[in-house]
Amino acid sequence: MFHGPRSCRHRACYPYPARSFFMAAALLPVTALAQEQSQPPSAPPPAEVQQPAPDTEAPLADEPGIGVDWPDMGQADTISPIAPEPGDVLEQPAAPATEQAASPGDDQPDARAAGAQSDGMAEQRYTTVLNGLDALFDDQFKNRFNELSALKQGEGKAANVAQINRRIKEDTALLDRLLRAKGYYDARIRGSIRAPTDGKLRATFEITPGTQYLLASVDLTGLETAGDRAETLRNAFPVKAGDPVDADNIVTAQGSLTHALGENGFPFAKVDDPVVRIDHEARKGDLDMIIATGGYRTFGQIVVKDASLFSAKHIQRIARFDPGDTYMASDVEDLRKAIVATGLVSSATLTPKDAGDGQHVDVAVDVSPAPFRTIAGELGYGTGEGVRVEGNWQHRNFFPPEGAILLRGVLGTQEQLASATFRRNNFRGRDRVFTALLSAANTNRDAYAARTLTLSAALERQTNIIFQKKWVWSVGAELVTSDERDSFSRIAGGGRRTFFIAALPVSLTYDGSDDLLNPAKGFRLGGRISPELSFQNSTFGYVRAQVDGSVYQPMGDRIVLAARARFGSILGSSVRQIAPSRRFYAGGGGSVRGYGYQDIGPRDVNNDPIGGKSLAEFSLETRVRFGNFGVVPFIDAGNISTQFLPHFSDLRIGAGVGFRYYSSFGPIRFDVGTPVNPQKGDPRVAVYVSLGQAF
Repeated sequence: MFHGPRSCRHRACYPYPARSFFMAAALLPVTALAQEQSQPPSAPPPAEVQQPAPDTEAPLADEPGIGVDWPDMGQADTISPIAPEPGDVLEQPAAPATEQAASPGDDQPDARAAGAQSDGMAEQRYTTVLNGLDALFDDQFKNRFNELSALKQGEGKAANVAQINRRIKEDTALLDRLLRAKGYYDARIRGSIRAPTDGKLRATFEITPGTQYLLASVDLTGLETAGDRAETLRNAFPVKAGDPVDADNIVTAQGSLTHALGENGFPFAKVDDPVVRIDHEARKGDLDMIIATGGYRTFGQIVVKDASLFSAKHIQRIARFDPGDTYMASDVEDLRKAIVATGLVSSATLTPKDAGDGQHVDVAVDVSPAPFRTIAGELGYGTGEGVRVEGNWQHRNFFPPEGAILLRGVLGTQEQLASATFRRNNFRGRDRVFTALLSAANTNRDAYAARTLTLSAALERQTNIIFQKKWVWSVGAELVTSDERDSFSRIAGGGRRTFFIAALPVSLTYDGSDDLLNPAKGFRLGGRISPELSFQNSTFGYVRAQVDGSVYQPMGDRIVLAARARFGSILGSSVRQIAPSRRFYAGGGGSVRGYGYQDIGPRDVNNDPIGGKSLAEFSLETRVRFGNFGVVPFIDAGNISTQFLPHFSDLRIGAGVGFRYYSSFGPIRFDVGTPVNPQKGDPRVAVYVSLGQAF
């Protein structure tokens, strides 16, 4: 609480009302005491408006809209007349409504000004002007004034002179408080109503801030008990002697010190509100703040109130700290978020508890379970893919802790699938997921038809919206049996071929983007390699490799330029030997838009795609957002080759425009594309609908 320059024996709350949330959060904790010093001499106002000395012991009226006592506001140097200027309305809030500032014979304002003076009840629009602050303050000061100003609240609406006068008086007191918060205790503020020049009156403030008070000393009492960590903590409080008496800087430094205590082993530390003693004669201030460190602690044990959901051992496994590590409040918050990210709790509270030995702090965990079962569905459509309906049922804690069962079914015009998945989150460590899958699928596409049974397992580090990871990896194994038909099957004289495939897929991805579903800056780069053995008539092997990269560049507040490239190759064997479902294909909503699904590349005599051993794709789009909606013009290109290296001489190009609706859970995508250089049988227009950006 900062005191005024005249009343040095009063205590008052910090001069900001609660309606400015950003100011209250940042500035309310400050208190101050003023030394009983005499007011330094200053130039008196003009004799005709000399104010009597204020009674510093008299009770003060509440400031409108603030509700706290503030010293010296009633008789502060609020309004002083200024020299008349042609075109000015000489209305001063301090003068009675019937008093005229100009006597007969003086130069009179124009007719509009005279009308405004003579008819105090006439209502006109007005603007608010602050003169004298540009060289001293940035936009923060003006933004605060605009948020709290009575004049600013009434701008745009007509008001009479009496109303404007009252608002000028309120805002004069507000400006005085704002200036004091920045260390200007001797400010002079003069308000007046100027004649309209553009159809609006001007409520004008002429402000002389005066000298900015500086800190003579900064005393952080109690910090010495932190021992060898005292210097680190002192450096976390950047305010020092010689700095301005600036409430913003002091409160920011207080928060920085509180944070540093929590990050350096002091879970029970308390930081009292700052106290500033103002010496008006010297134009200095002394800052005192008392810190109770509460003693240095290291982490002890995890204590679980109800172990039916999580055991202490499991929670300790996903914590990023071990017993004996220096206590850090950020580690505790990170653990709380990790518990929430499991999806098994609706809320989690973690509280540091003294272990009782003077050295350790235990972490008490209290959680509220969330529903374990979920039923979800998805409906999509793509040209070339047709309609696709997917549904799943999930029990997220079927095998505690965090052992989930997922049953999934797909019914579409070209695909039918049923699968069962077991997933264990935080498997033997933080962020690791073990997955086992059994699925049966029937696929009927232009390129091939397949009836496939798959058994797979993988250990991976996944990313999610709560914890978007920079590095994501996966190591797995697959056993596949598939009965498939393609053009090569017909050429070989048989209708279908049966493949038995064993694979060891490995992937690694770096995500440097700023958002998982709607990236606006950064880049992503990932690679996947899968050595495979195929048993079909004879045994042969090959390696499937693929690299994906994308980059996102903001071009202003509403525009993002996004680009993507993808390359793939199969090393070893020939296209005819490789199972159709394991080849590369291009075309569709996640590939080259404007073309049908898997339609790009070499084709057989029936004009059906046959797939290939190499892949090249490129995409460029401009994402323009308007609130919750967006427009995305795009151009894609790609090709498939039967050789192990991609060819760029015969790229198929698609172009179009997309529309986005930005929901709370991610953008909903609706893209319409057309092929620029189509092959025979390609559609003129292709439509794609899905959740999330195309890449």
